[in-house]
Amino acid sequence: MMRDGAVRWLSPAGFFTMHWWEWGPEDGAPVICVHGLTRSGRDFDALAEVLAAAGRRVICPDLPGRGASDWLPDPALYQPMTYVGALSHLLARFDQPVDWVGTSLGGICGMAIAATRGNPIRRMVLNDVGAFIPQDAMARIRDYMALPPEVFPDVAALESHLRRVHAPFGPLTDAQWRHLAETSARKVEGGIMLHYDPAIADPIRAQEAQAVDMRGLWALITMPVLVIRGADSDILPAETAQDMAATPHVECTEIPGTGHAPALMDATQIGLVARFLAG
Repeated sequence: MMRDGAVRWLSPAGFFTMHWWEWGPEDGAPVICVHGLTRSGRDFDALAEVLAAAGRRVICPDLPGRGASDWLPDPALYQPMTYVGALSHLLARFDQPVDWVGTSLGGICGMAIAATRGNPIRRMVLNDVGAFIPQDAMARIRDYMALPPEVFPDVAALESHLRRVHAPFGPLTDAQWRHLAETSARKVEGGIMLHYDPAIADPIRAQEAQAVDMRGLWALITMPVLVIRGADSDILPAETAQDMAATPHVECTEIPGTGHAPALMDATQIGLVARFLAG
């Protein structure tokens, strides 16, 4: 059964609340699952249910500006290191070793934490993100985030939108697409909108798209890592994944029929994650 929780965290603009969705026994070994740029912790419901059935305590936060978490007053704060600060408060709350599953932005945050001295991450899954993101991929994200916020008349219209923009998630069932739509909606006057603060796009739109080189961070990461790559991904090029997999503590697997990023909702992908975290 899913529960919810929250932690107060300190930013340069003051204290804010970050909410999370929680599954499994409270005394289970924690797994932290962190979503991508425009997504929420509810993306991990299917994965969390399986891990919880195996005795794990699964914590799926909504990053600041998303889902049930507070929006920030200064759009310039919507940066990875702000999210790392909020997540560090969450990790301090548990104060024990954790496993980490990070999709895209959630993986970037995970790498930043995993590269620090004394970090609590035991094993880490990086879902379609790695040590280098090409400029063309960052330009695509910037162009997507530059689209004006849209008001949808109902959940069905929102679902249709998500099926288009998130087609690279892979071949999901109708029930899975509906779940993503229902957990992505917030009510506004005249209909519904996506759950996140539109201002999360401001820092991305404010600068020219550039490649993101995190190889310095990657060199500091020593725990076992599973890298999952969508076969058609532009965010995680095949050569970057291959370079990462050359490290002895790193496994890499590719998911056919997906781009950025595999949804981690079907039994095969969930099984990959569950087996790795159990290792």
